[in-house]
Amino acid sequence: MPCCNNKKYIQIAVDNPEFKPNTVFSGSEDLTSPKFNHLIEKYQLDTVFQGETDELSRILLLRHWIKSKVRISDFEESYPGEGDVEKMLDYALSGQGYHCGHYMKIQNAIMNAYGYVTRTLGAGPGVKGGPDGYHGINEIWLNDFNKWFLSDAKYDHHFEKNGIPLSAMQIRDEYLKNKAAEIVVVKGPDRIITEIDPETGTKRERRAQTYTWVEFHGYNNMFTAWPAHKEMNIMQEDDFTKNNIWFRDGNPHWAYEKPEYRKWVKNRDDIEWTPNTINSNVEINRNKVSIKLMSNTPNLSRYEMKDSASGIWQQIGDSIEINLNKSRYVLIFRTANIAGVTGPEHKIILSEK
Repeated sequence: MPCCNNKKYIQIAVDNPEFKPNTVFSGSEDLTSPKFNHLIEKYQLDTVFQGETDELSRILLLRHWIKSKVRISDFEESYPGEGDVEKMLDYALSGQGYHCGHYMKIQNAIMNAYGYVTRTLGAGPGVKGGPDGYHGINEIWLNDFNKWFLSDAKYDHHFEKNGIPLSAMQIRDEYLKNKAAEIVVVKGPDRIITEIDPETGTKRERRAQTYTWVEFHGYNNMFTAWPAHKEMNIMQEDDFTKNNIWFRDGNPHWAYEKPEYRKWVKNRDDIEWTPNTINSNVEINRNKVSIKLMSNTPNLSRYEMKDSASGIWQQIGDSIEINLNKSRYVLIFRTANIAGVTGPEHKIILSEK
């Protein structure tokens, strides 16, 4: 009669990508909507990044395509198509120009069509008697970096520090710290550093100043919900926002008079939550382990797991039990959304005592 397995196991600490739950943002684009496939097929967007497998490179090629097809025109009395992305692209291909808010909506639709979690936001320098204005842009979640980065389709650029793309709040940090002295602006798919923007003549410091005030749109389904998209702006409450006033078009931002349209949050993690990232609960009972997975992944399709020894990804549910009989296990998990985009890898290591 075989002897019982009396091995005992422990979990080894691992530096996994940080998981921050979504607590304040509502909704996400529904990737089952036929509007997304229609965009891809009508404008033959697959040809834009054909053969490219790197996530950031694919995103930058798509952004560059938007820039190449849409002309900048900031001060027209009216714009044909307005919030309808397909109509705006059709008019743009015929020569019509658009402003930043339109670029924001177009980029949001195209990036989400490929499963890249993308959100819309607005920003401005907000200085009374000084630099003014308002800018509509996007943030896109980078699975390879486990972070958000600000992507400006109007100017085909973003900000980086030591080769890492920066979020809007990180740009704000750098500007308030030392006028953005330690970061760069990179333009186009080749990420060319541009101290002065060739289109506007604007220096890096002034471009970073745009993100002194940042408001995130609380409802992240602008494309599929249009024109019934809800309005709610989310902002960080900190010493700067409490002790200063955001000026827009020469006056205090209109939301000061309509507080129902603004939600202040004190915890920065509420803004920079981590889509596609996994949190796990591991329970070991002698020679058996139970693993429960949790993730805030928009349009989640499945969880996947592989044993590093085999290297073969297998689809699993959000919980799994494994009978332990080896001296060491290295288990790797990830999410996959319905567009096939996979999230950052989450590792669990178990070792025999």
